[in-house]
Order: sequence, then C-alpha cells, then structure tokens
Amino acid sequence: MKHLVYISLVFVFVGVFLNPIFSQKSSYKKKTIQNLDQFENKLFHFGFSLGINSSDYLLDANLGTNDSLLSIESNPTLGFNLGIVADLHLGIHFDLRFIPTLSFSQRNLDYTFKTAGNRKSSEFSKPIESTYIDFPLNLKMKSARAGNFSAYTLIGFMYSYDLTAQDKVKNDSANPDDLIVAVNRNTYSYQVGIGLDFYLQYFKFSPEFKLSMGLNNNLVQDGTMFAAPISYLRSRIFLVSFTFEG
Repeated sequence: MKHLVYISLVFVFVGVFLNPIFSQKSSYKKKTIQNLDQFENKLFHFGFSLGINSSDYLLDANLGTNDSLLSIESNPTLGFNLGIVADLHLGIHFDLRFIPTLSFSQRNLDYTFKTAGNRKSSEFSKPIESTYIDFPLNLKMKSARAGNFSAYTLIGFMYSYDLTAQDKVKNDSANPDDLIVAVNRNTYSYQVGIGLDFYLQYFKFSPEFKLSMGLNNNLVQDGTMFAAPISYLRSRIFLVSFTFEG
C-alpha cells in the first residue's frame, strides 16, 4: 500500500499547489482572466493522458490445500500508462469520456513455505508482468467552473486485454523456480475517480486519481503448487494520470 500513499501525495500536491500557479490574473484588473472561455461549448474535444499506476491482486487462498504453505501475498509495483482522450460533452455538468490506453504493470505474488522439520522457510516470488490495451468508458460529472478551475468525479467501466498474458503456456516443470502463475488475457473492471480541471491559456490540464476494480477471476487454474491454493485473483489498480486537452 505504500505506492498508493506516494501516488495520493502526488495528487494532493498537484491539487493544492498548482491552482494558484495556473490561475492567471491581470496585473491591472481585479477580475480573473477566464482562459478557454468557449471550451465547454464544444461538442467534442481531444487530448492525451500520461499516468502512473500501482497494480496488485485481491486474492482468496485456501492454505489447507498445501500443508507446507504458510502464506501468499500480492505486492504491487509501479507502472505507467499512455492514453488518447476523446470527450463528448453531454451538458454543462456531464461528459462521456473514452480513453484507449496502453498500460504497463507488474504484480508480485510472494509465497512462503515451511520446510521439513519446521526449522526454516523457503520463499518464492512470482512476478506477473502485463501489457494491457485498456478501453475505459467513463461518465464525468463536473462542478460549475469557478474562474479557471473546476472539480469532478467519474464512474465507468473498463475492458482490458493483456498482450503478454501466458495463459496457454506449458507449465509442468519439476523445478519450482521455472513455474509461473498464469493469468488470462481478459479483465473487466468498474472504475471510480476524482479530478481537477485547470483551464490554461492554450489547453486544459487535469490531474486525476482513479481506482479500477476487476470483476472477473484472472487466474488460470493449472494445478501447480502456486496456482492450486488460490481460488481467485481479482485485479486492483490505482492510477494517477495527467491529461492535456485542447
């Protein structure tokens, strides 16, 4: 969870400190200059998104299937996202957003086994690397614009296809070090998030925090010593992204 803390701190930093920097005021007028005053009158607008993700799995394990297995933990690592923003204006307070994204992530499943005589334990870390093509569709609900600033929340659904999933690999090595935890290629998730819109002179800049929770079981159950104790693996992704829209 430490990665989540770091990401949240980045988001708070952006929200607290960039607003006064990006709010442009005339030296000779008390009234704030409103940038991009016709932006919300467009039917469509486009942009791009850069992001940092922290991914892990929610898992359900039955340790009783292996008497020597002491624990299984899912530990996240940081990855990154690159996406294209397509935004349809539905009204003053609502947008429909489609952001096809290339996403790189890794989760580590860490296993601890006890050895004969219970005198020591052996540990295995199984990395699961993924390269996703994400197709999120989000409903953005935004506040009224206050000068060059507004806030928003969003909800939505995302389908992800893992280009590097080893779901059909022959996983029958006698050496535990050579075994992998296989996952399937398709992930279905719901999403919730919050964000801030800053209207600059030439484009809109938006830091955003989003949580994606998987709805389906990603595990390919092939009966290995690493897969057999697990009932399901469900994706969880925390994402901080920065969008630039014109």
